[in-house]
Amino acid sequence: MNNSTPSANGNDNKKFKGDRPPCSPSRVLHLRKIPCDVTEAEVISLGLPFGKVTNLLMLKGKSQAFLEMASEEAAVTMVNYYTPVTPHLRSQPVYIQYSNHRELKTDNLPNQARAQAALQAVSAVQSGNLSLPGAPSNEGAVLPGQSPVLRIIIENLFYPVTLEVLHQIFSKFGTVLKIITFTKNNQFQALLQYADPLNAHYAKMALDGQNIYNACCTLRIDFSKLTSLNVKYNNDKSRDFTRLDLPTGDGQPSLEPPMAAAFGAPGIISSPYAGAAGFAPAIGFPQATGLSVPAVPGALGPLTLTSSAVTGRMAIPGASGIPGNSVLLVTNLNPDFITPHGLFILFGVYGDVHRVKIMFNKKENALVQMADASQAQLAMNHLSGQRLYGKVLRATLSKHQAVQLPREGQEDQGLTKDFSNSPLHRFKKPGSKNFQNIFPPSATLHLSNIPPSVTMDDLKNLFTEAGCSVKAFKFFQKDRKMALIQLGSVEEAIQALIELHNHDLGENHHLRVSFSKSTI
Repeated sequence: MNNSTPSANGNDNKKFKGDRPPCSPSRVLHLRKIPCDVTEAEVISLGLPFGKVTNLLMLKGKSQAFLEMASEEAAVTMVNYYTPVTPHLRSQPVYIQYSNHRELKTDNLPNQARAQAALQAVSAVQSGNLSLPGAPSNEGAVLPGQSPVLRIIIENLFYPVTLEVLHQIFSKFGTVLKIITFTKNNQFQALLQYADPLNAHYAKMALDGQNIYNACCTLRIDFSKLTSLNVKYNNDKSRDFTRLDLPTGDGQPSLEPPMAAAFGAPGIISSPYAGAAGFAPAIGFPQATGLSVPAVPGALGPLTLTSSAVTGRMAIPGASGIPGNSVLLVTNLNPDFITPHGLFILFGVYGDVHRVKIMFNKKENALVQMADASQAQLAMNHLSGQRLYGKVLRATLSKHQAVQLPREGQEDQGLTKDFSNSPLHRFKKPGSKNFQNIFPPSATLHLSNIPPSVTMDDLKNLFTEAGCSVKAFKFFQKDRKMALIQLGSVEEAIQALIELHNHDLGENHHLRVSFSKSTI
């Protein structure tokens, strides 16, 4: 657009009825197609999650409004967020774009009193001068300089907690802009950035100490020292909801854009957890985007995602792939080394593997069918991105619901195996101790079921012969049937687990190998 032509100045733009050429970013946003009965507070609520709203001009006759944000950065974040996810007011789609105006001058306009009153009410709430219902009075004011970033640690991780689950739970308290998940000190942790520190404050107040599922996956929440997160990749470990253009990094499949849009949209995910009843309606705005404040902080009960989660199945509407799918597509395998049995042993650390199929025409790809969807999710979270036989393994949910066995007489070269009746399943017994000992792959392995006659040297030699470099070894003091062995790398440990789990040590003892959370 050439700025020297008069038509580029706001006044002539009326001839573009629907879509004007995009303007350069401005802190003033132009909203179109707003419902005629909408209130000032509802329009303000669209901008609130992204920062302070400093002015508002309603043109109800034209179904338009102008919203001025305190900073251009806040306006850019808001436009980026709402571009893939059309916001709705009173169930009608609303369109947002940058205005040609750099600021709103509304001092001398009639009919501005209601807009100013609405703005004052909102800024009182935002600055914490107004105690919100249910907020203990001493906590009503948000500490100045408090970060919008929360650090979340999940204890008792019996079921997998995905980035989507966190997004779903924390979105109840405001717009989540970014999430990064990682494992540190053998604990699953996340950093989560809200648009506004106030949202972080209420989320921490309501959720700290709550269980995501009955009696497990406990949230421990603190404010992070970081005030902003830098997300490089959008995948199942990190996501920036304001930028759908980020790469997935190392070929990691991310959510499809419409899927990501569903996660980004305020209030699209209907709350499947019983705790939702504990969320009061949004403060004073009939349809504030996710600014819900719990009526009684701490009275949520476990945030049960569904009662069936207790049996180890999670139904998360809209999670990538097919909800409840227990089949994983595993790609980028090394076809010279991988076997159905090897995949059965490795994925069997995180759940009971029923069937494995290595693709006949493309042997670096395989399907692994787990006992249920939560075990599939757990295996995917822990194994995707790990190195195995020199290649970075990738696991995603498959579109297949089950692995088909080859028909009679069909050539298969032993690439499809049924393990449903294998004696090696670790999780057959409900409440098995193994559920509590699920850890991410690590260079230190936990060995058990060692017969009395087997010495430290016997075990070290066993691992050395399998091609590992043994860095350290120790028997458990109280129980010589168990030991820890530390190898040269996580990749070595993964390969050793595949080769030596269930190895016959004599005296009718088969070695049990799993990943350890300890180091020697």
